[in-house]
Amino acid sequence: MSDRARGVVIVSGATSGIGLACALDLCARGFTVVAGGRDPATLAALERRAVAGLVPCRLDVTDAESVATAVRRAEVLAAGRGLAGLVNNAGLSLLGPLELQPLAHLQAMLDVNVTGAVRLTQQALPGLRQGRGRVVFLGSIAGLSALPFLGAYSASKYALEAIADALRVEVAPWGIEVAIVEPGTVDTPIGDTALASLDAVTATPEGAARYGRAIAAFRRSVTKAIGQALPPATVADAIARALTARRPRTRYLVGREARQRVWLKRLLSDRLHDRAVRMVTGLPGRATNEA
Repeated sequence: MSDRARGVVIVSGATSGIGLACALDLCARGFTVVAGGRDPATLAALERRAVAGLVPCRLDVTDAESVATAVRRAEVLAAGRGLAGLVNNAGLSLLGPLELQPLAHLQAMLDVNVTGAVRLTQQALPGLRQGRGRVVFLGSIAGLSALPFLGAYSASKYALEAIADALRVEVAPWGIEVAIVEPGTVDTPIGDTALASLDAVTATPEGAARYGRAIAAFRRSVTKAIGQALPPATVADAIARALTARRPRTRYLVGREARQRVWLKRLLSDRLHDRAVRMVTGLPGRATNEA
């Protein structure tokens, strides 16, 4: 049984990056946090931190049994009081031009970023209903403004926008609030995985011939963005506000990059927006595209 005053929250993908920052921040605010992760080694490292209120737990959002087990553990800790919150943070980012993106990569991102989030939410809802808890989805500016080579990843984040909108209305009768947090570029390990997947495309003859120049330009823009990236703690603070504010927002845009991209998306026509993206990223226009 937890004696932490603010209740029990489940955080998926909590062993690194935003999820870890979120879990530690919520513990400091008086929550008990069931910190989910897939890798035994990183979960063991989390256990060794011995943070008050932090409960590392195996949680693979693509595995129904793992999800059910993690939710049951949270409910036991809640001791009949229901759950205070769920943070759907687990995510996967694999980049590449859609023409050459392996369909297995698209499927993997949808499985983790979308289906996995819904699976965990479905399992947690009885406890959230009992505790009048809250659901927070970790979205992205990529779910509001898609860039080249992020098409498949953006598709998964756009899907979360729809899910959050629908769920918010569906569960309102039970006092459950739903929010989505939409940060710009964040300094996390997921960025290394994303760039590695992009580099793998240029390692193929087809990718190098058709997209080598464009990917090189895009990679330079990404590297610059990473140099100005948000610290995970900034996003964790937005998640905490979504969980604790008396009247939480439905959306939390985080960072200047996110706000600027939303503004441009709303202000410009599609063609002008495309031109702006090419200018910022250094990608070639139609007249210079290779066959």
